[in-house]
Amino acid sequence: MASQNTGSIGFEKQIWDAACVLRGNMDASEYKTVVLGLIFLKYISDRFEEKYQKLVEEGEGFEEDVDEYTSEGIFFVPANARWSVISKAAHTQSVGIAIDDAMRSIEKENSRLKDILPKNFARPELDKRRLGDVVDLFTNIKMIERGSSKDILGNAYQYCLRKFAEQEGKLAGEFFTPECVVKTLVEVLQPFNGRVYDPCCGSGGMFVQSMRFIENHSGNINQISVYGQDSNPTTWKLAQMNLAIRGIDADLGRFNADTFFNDCHPTLRANFVMANPPFNLSDWGVGQAGGRPPVAVREAPGGQRQLRLAPAYDLPPGPRRTDRHGAGQRFPVLPVQRRGGNP
Repeated sequence: MASQNTGSIGFEKQIWDAACVLRGNMDASEYKTVVLGLIFLKYISDRFEEKYQKLVEEGEGFEEDVDEYTSEGIFFVPANARWSVISKAAHTQSVGIAIDDAMRSIEKENSRLKDILPKNFARPELDKRRLGDVVDLFTNIKMIERGSSKDILGNAYQYCLRKFAEQEGKLAGEFFTPECVVKTLVEVLQPFNGRVYDPCCGSGGMFVQSMRFIENHSGNINQISVYGQDSNPTTWKLAQMNLAIRGIDADLGRFNADTFFNDCHPTLRANFVMANPPFNLSDWGVGQAGGRPPVAVREAPGGQRQLRLAPAYDLPPGPRRTDRHGAGQRFPVLPVQRRGGNP
């Protein structure tokens, strides 16, 4: 992927400014799902509409054929969920209901999105006048006219995640890892092919950066498989939408779950493990987990890469144990990496 240009940043800020219209007296943690849900809805609607118009021009009557869209990785958007319907309801008190109905219809038509999309736009505390203003702003943003819609909207989604993290402060650590940390981990591990796993994936930043790394080095993103999970239900849903916008087909489990107590991938043998776990949590269930997380070493061809538990992390006392399944097995691990030498 080419480096992000200043025009793209201006577009992202335009979307963020639209998001801020909604803020009012709401906390960032509350309107985060509203804004990111609208970005997602506008994105899939624009992608659908672009393909829809092409099919209409072909004149063969396939514009309502679901397979025409899913075969190209485009989510099918039912008639009542299309942005034209949402925009017409923008300045009515039923705009929230219209958006919620759209989200439900999209989930029904696209099994991958089942129980993922936010459906809380009709709640009384959400100012419908401001919501309508945001819909208007999004209506005037043509997301398919600024290069690759996948890249632009993916960047906008990531930009808004970062801005929400700035507003939420230290509490944002459970859904967002600073980009510099993510980029460093990915560039050290160099996940060109194989299975990539993040046991506490947050909003999916490790996976997005892995795809960027591969594309920047002219690799093939189809050569990696993505696995992860997260214990926070809201964060887990944000990750699903984030990856869907990027066109990343990931297995994040059937529901949100804690890696230590409900492993969604018990038989997975991963080639790359990347994580920025919430290491400052005190009540994480050390007694039930049987001590501190396991430590392990993974060696790539030539023995150049090793993973180990960071000694600087203040973890509860417990037996230090290596992974009994051998190199390459999936295990909870902290993001410490070094090249060469002995562990």
